[in-house]
Formats: sequence, structure tokens, C-alpha cells
Amino acid sequence: MNKRIYLDNAATTKVHEEVFTAMLPYFTQSYANPSAIYTFAGEAKKAVEAARAQVAKIINAGMEEIYFTGCGSESDNWAIKAAAEAYREKGRHIITTKIEHHAVLHTCQYMERQGWEVTYLDVDENGTVSLDALQAAIRPDTVLISVMTANNEIGTIEPISEIGKIAREHGVLFHTDAVQAYGHLALDVEAMNIDLLSASGHKLNGPKGIGMLYIRKGVKIHPLLHGGAQERNRRAGTLNVPGIVGVGKAAEIAGAHMEEKIARETALRDHLITRVLAEIPHCRLNGHRTNRLSNNANFCFRFIEGESLLILLDQLGVCASSGSACTSGALEPSHVLLAIGLPHEIAHGSLRLTLSEETTMEELDFVVDELKKIVARLRDMSPLYEDSMKNQ
Repeated sequence: MNKRIYLDNAATTKVHEEVFTAMLPYFTQSYANPSAIYTFAGEAKKAVEAARAQVAKIINAGMEEIYFTGCGSESDNWAIKAAAEAYREKGRHIITTKIEHHAVLHTCQYMERQGWEVTYLDVDENGTVSLDALQAAIRPDTVLISVMTANNEIGTIEPISEIGKIAREHGVLFHTDAVQAYGHLALDVEAMNIDLLSASGHKLNGPKGIGMLYIRKGVKIHPLLHGGAQERNRRAGTLNVPGIVGVGKAAEIAGAHMEEKIARETALRDHLITRVLAEIPHCRLNGHRTNRLSNNANFCFRFIEGESLLILLDQLGVCASSGSACTSGALEPSHVLLAIGLPHEIAHGSLRLTLSEETTMEELDFVVDELKKIVARLRDMSPLYEDSMKNQ
């Protein structure tokens, strides 16, 4: 197969043609700063507000509850730092999980250095948070619970509705990092009792450099960035109008085609998982078998290094990853895989394949056929594999 096969859509996605077309006028035609008062600026301001409504619609939020940021990591930082600070009179305790994206984990570690206490909940072998453990962790001084909607590495979907209900019953703010889930799962901030939700444009065929934070009306939150009065005095900085228009269009497209996209990707994903598990020995699927993102398949192959897999796949034109794009190049195995109970030697052999609406069955079959050869080749060079075979 003489073409690139892109299977790293959890890292970033291709900008949809309609999104690109919608953005173009705001670079060279309606390029005014939307904060200006003259009529020309009104064109950009109108486009920003239309995009705000599009972004809000697919999570059943009010457009006035959507704030634009620079990325998902900024949205996570803002939600945790600023919301916790706003409610510090209640206490200084935060609850999160051990499998969160580093944008959440590193922010919580920062909060600990500022004198806050953070409880990091364990997960089970599938990466699912225990609701009983969450209940037990809540204290009178707990101000915030932050649990991701779906894991960016292993794809497991968390019981967000149940967590939201528990948080609401205890009067605790609930934030969810939905960067991997927004536009890929049906989300309803009202029904799910979500107070704060982070998302990012480039995960759903929108542009890079634009993020969103949903803040429920009535929730107190301080600005993370100080300066001008943009975003209703809550987020300073000149608005990225082309990016905002792009993510609005991407959200509109995602909402219109979500059900059919999920159905198609699930069929492809399950075909991929079934073939890999059946045809490659000493392999395991990471994450829940069915309660996972429709486009995510994450495996561990014993006796080999994931980095070697990626290099050999790349030589065939296959783009994949061993986990989060934000930790590529790290020597340590994935914190997510360690949290679900895998030993280091197995966690090092991980491979994440994430699909898109353009992925075909032919491409996946090619990848599995080549993956079988690559794994066999690497194991032939592995003394650990040789010793294991001798001992059987």
C-alpha cells in the first residue's frame, strides 16, 4: 500500500475541508479585531458569537457559558486553578484520578505545592473509576472533582453522569476533561451535572491553537490570564477569530454526523481488535473492551518495545503512537498503563491506533498483516522472548 495511513487521530486530526473554507475569510477579508467598536469589527464579532452557539449546542450548553482558550491544556489549567481558588473558603481538597492527562495531573501537582491536598483515585484493570471510592474520598473541605470523560490513551469512557450526580449531591464542583470526547460522544452538561468542561478544536477536525471551556452559569471562577476585557472579563487576549470560526464549524459537523460516525468507527475498531487479539500471540487489549471511544484501540505486545514498533510502522507509511502525543520521547512507560496494573516490561510494548472517518477496512487489514510480521521480527531479536519460549 503506497500511501500514508494515519492512525494517530487521538493526537490530532485533519482539518475538515468545510472547516478550512469557513476559516479563510477571517484571515484576509473580515480580519478586524472583534473587540473594536467600528462596523468592520462587527463582522468578526458576529462570527465569534455564531461559533460560540455552535460549540455550545452539541453539549446542551448556553452560548454564554462557552469561553474560548488557546488549547485544551489551558482549559484544564483554568478550570482547576481558578475554580479551586474561587472556592477556597470552603476548603483546599481536590479529587482526581491517576489516569488523567498531564494537563490535569501536573496542574494538581502544582496545586499541592500551593498548599492544597489532592486525592488521586485508583482505577480498575479497564481504567474505570470506582464510584464507591469517589464517594469515600469526598470530604467536607472538597471543592473540586476532576475526572476525564474518556481516556486519551486507552479510550475507556468514565461514568460521567454518575460522577456528576455524586458531585451535585455533595455540593462539589465537577470538572471533566472532555478533550478526547467532545464531538465524539453525546454529551449533555445539564443531564450529566457537569460544572466545567474542557475541549479542544484539533481533536474533532478543527484547527490547532483553539480550546474551549464550558463554565456553568453561576459557577465562580477567577481569570487565568489577566489583561483586557475579552471573554466577558474572564479570559484576556485578542480572540483567535479564524480558529474560533473553525472550531464552531467543526462542532456543527460533528454534531450532525456523530451517530453514523460512531457506528462506522465502532465496526472498524472491533474488526481491528478482533484480528490483533486472534492473530498475534502474547498481546492484550488495554481499556474496556466495549465501553471505549469508537475510534480507539490500544494494545500491549510482550517482549518488545513500543518505540521499535512505531519506527517500523513508520517505514511502511503508518502513523501510530505508543500513548499520549504529549509524552512521546519519554523513557518511562505510560502512567495510564501503570495505573491499570501493567508491569513496566509489558507497558513498554504499547501501541495506540486511533481511527478517523477516512479510515478504511483495507487500511486496517494492511496494518494488521504488517504488524504480525513486525512483532514476529522484533521477538526473534528479543532474548526475553527466547527465554520465555524455552521455559514453556
